[in-house]
Amino acid sequence: MGVKKSLNHPKDLQEIKARIHRLSEESVPRWGKMNAAQMLRHCDRILEVGFGKIVLPKINIIIKSVGIITKIEMRTFNNGIPPNMPTFKEVNIKENCNFEKSREELLASLDEFTERSAKNNLLAEHALFGKMTKEDWGFMEYKHLNHHLTQFGV
Repeated sequence: MGVKKSLNHPKDLQEIKARIHRLSEESVPRWGKMNAAQMLRHCDRILEVGFGKIVLPKINIIIKSVGIITKIEMRTFNNGIPPNMPTFKEVNIKENCNFEKSREELLASLDEFTERSAKNNLLAEHALFGKMTKEDWGFMEYKHLNHHLTQFGV
């Protein structure tokens, strides 16, 4: 099962930031349609969901049940996210993005995540994953960032 990494652990947060800095505009994805700048913007928007800055739509109970089970499975077995998973349109990036600006905004959002988590000021409920603690947010956000940084080979 391995160690459960989290954005709430300073060492894991620094690892993620270092990997973000190793990414370049020319980094090529191993899967998916986003380029590196779009991926950075997507990851920033996912963090903004936890801040309440982006509101995801309500989903039906069957899909939400699958999401809650997925969260429990990920927390229990430390699973990763499979490639090419669908996402909410609110966080799906199709427009061109400025790479450096997208990276700066993501790094700033990671700092905001740290501040909000320390104050327990993250959303208590996720549209897909149900009730969320700051530990859930730290774990799930780490998993999401790791998924996309791995997608781009960093």
